[in-house]
Amino acid sequence: MCGIFGVFINPESEFSEIDIRKLTTKLAFMSESRGKDSSGLAFVDHLAKRVEVTKGDIRIRKLLATSQVKSSLSDSLEQYKSNKCSFSVFGHARLVTNGSQLQIENNQPVIKDGNFLIHNGIIVNTDSLWQRHPELDRKFKIDSEIILSLLDKAISQNPVDLGRAIKEALSQLEGTYSILAFFPRIDKYLLATNNGSLYYLSDNKNYLIFGSEAYYLQELTSTVLRGKLPDGALISKVKPNQAFWFDPSKMKLEEIGIRISEIENSKSDKILSFSVDIFSVKNPKFGNEIIIEPEINFNRNREKHLYDLLENQTERIQKLKRCTRCILPETFPFISFDQEGVCNYCRNYKPKSKPKNLDDLRQLVEPYRKNLSRADCIVPFSGGRDSTFALHVVKQELGLNPIAFTYDWGMVTDLARRNISRVCGKFGVENVVVAADIHWKRQNIRKNVEAWLRNPVLGMIPLFMAGDKYFFYYTDRLKKQTGIDLNIWGVNHLENTDFKVGFAGLKPEFDKERIFSLSLLNQLKLFGFIGKEVISNTSYLNQSVIDSLGSFAVRYIAPKRDYFQLFDYYPWDEDEVNDLILTEYNWEKSPDTSSTWRIGDGTAGFYNYIYHTVAGFSEVDTFRSNQIREGMITRKNALKMTEIENNPRYETIRWYLEILGMNFEQVILKINGIPKLY
Repeated sequence: MCGIFGVFINPESEFSEIDIRKLTTKLAFMSESRGKDSSGLAFVDHLAKRVEVTKGDIRIRKLLATSQVKSSLSDSLEQYKSNKCSFSVFGHARLVTNGSQLQIENNQPVIKDGNFLIHNGIIVNTDSLWQRHPELDRKFKIDSEIILSLLDKAISQNPVDLGRAIKEALSQLEGTYSILAFFPRIDKYLLATNNGSLYYLSDNKNYLIFGSEAYYLQELTSTVLRGKLPDGALISKVKPNQAFWFDPSKMKLEEIGIRISEIENSKSDKILSFSVDIFSVKNPKFGNEIIIEPEINFNRNREKHLYDLLENQTERIQKLKRCTRCILPETFPFISFDQEGVCNYCRNYKPKSKPKNLDDLRQLVEPYRKNLSRADCIVPFSGGRDSTFALHVVKQELGLNPIAFTYDWGMVTDLARRNISRVCGKFGVENVVVAADIHWKRQNIRKNVEAWLRNPVLGMIPLFMAGDKYFFYYTDRLKKQTGIDLNIWGVNHLENTDFKVGFAGLKPEFDKERIFSLSLLNQLKLFGFIGKEVISNTSYLNQSVIDSLGSFAVRYIAPKRDYFQLFDYYPWDEDEVNDLILTEYNWEKSPDTSSTWRIGDGTAGFYNYIYHTVAGFSEVDTFRSNQIREGMITRKNALKMTEIENNPRYETIRWYLEILGMNFEQVILKINGIPKLY
């Protein structure tokens, strides 16, 4: 879920000092799109046997501007210009998952026992691996440490058959990994991945340049490297479960098979003595305000005084008049009941579930299909259950070669990130991640939540989620970068929630084609409603305005091309979906709900608490009502399920407010004091 990159240039090559500076800077800047929480760079002087590492809790473009990095870069180029030593640098742009970025040892490169590692991905069985190997000493919280420890053990214990040892070490990892590891005592690098998120340029003589995405290298070849590479220079992909040794003295990559007999540098008389200089970059120097990623270990039993603040007006809510066919209550926007007590939403509902017809979808996607070595489909992958199922069908049933695309806007939970890694690792599917400026995004959410609490209007709640709509924009951008037109979404029509815009005064559109579409008239009405609220509550005029306007445009206005929804061709079955994700992929569930729905985004637990507390229903009620209309469940069972699933999700709400830097007690008491609609 991070960006890793590296540049290695032979001193006998024709690359100039200016070329290398531009190359390093541009590659680092592009890698930043995958993570802006922290960063690190390592400059290796193979002649002096010295490594200079600079890392800290700042984005990489700021790291490049530090005096430490400038000095290291100049020193490395000086050695290179004197034709004494190759230019060698590798780096990391981090999206924090576990291990706070404020502790320097958790940032990358990870340094342990004299070895170095940069890692993109998440290892989900970290704790069990430490338990399985008690001889290994755990020093940090970051999951990447276990990779370096296992590899170091493999190299130390089996120098004769390193290939097998390395493969066996990597085979123990669950989740995703794309790595570069440097072992000074044998003066060699290891490049490896289990899901293919690693690309490189190399002529096995003069240079090696690698990065997390092919697009980065394509940009380099058309700009900095234009005219400097021989004709026919190709960008290569490290395939899933493939690994290479890289020898910096020869600038040569060599694939690791089952047996590597050529590695002789592991003998004790050839062990090199590298020194490591670590320059710690502190945030106060840059005046950054940091929101620390909290560990999700909140517990309602330990914090009973806070948990007891959450309301659940079950008895009052049960007295609401509800549709006799579905379970929508009288507080639902624009609802009406006929003489039989059936609501207008049921009367106007047109069944959307279709029989399984993957053959039709196969015919539609056939023109997009490419050879097996090239990706031919983008699957937007939030880490939720439906996008997981969609990725499974696209890969296993349709036989396409997908890229899983994730947009991390700051409310994707660690649980969702771990599930993404589980699935992509098992599939060997490349996961392209675009990470927003998460600190800025969370500031936007906080400002809008604070503005909303000053004058709570239910129709303005979707503003909390405005920042995630850029998923559409970045999917379209990835299509252009990769040349892949086809995208298949796991959008589920049962998740249609008319009430969110209903509270903004928009009547339901029963004939809309897609759940996120709005007619032009309703778009104008929505814009007018928001404008009116902003005028009456000027606290909404904050730094988030541009972000919110952009989200409106990409959701409702931007065209959607070459776009298919899996569940238009494959009937959605909750039992089938749950069985697949839980048994096939060992999917992780949230500790605060029995449902597998809406557990990957930290916002849902918060806004559903507001809706249920104030209006007496939530997304759960609309979802189960749609299932009733499709004949999937009975009304009796729907009532039982919603009673359980509408219980306040304490741990998620606690995480959400903590990560926004808001006081849990103050916010919940304010919500509880809003006049009820029942």
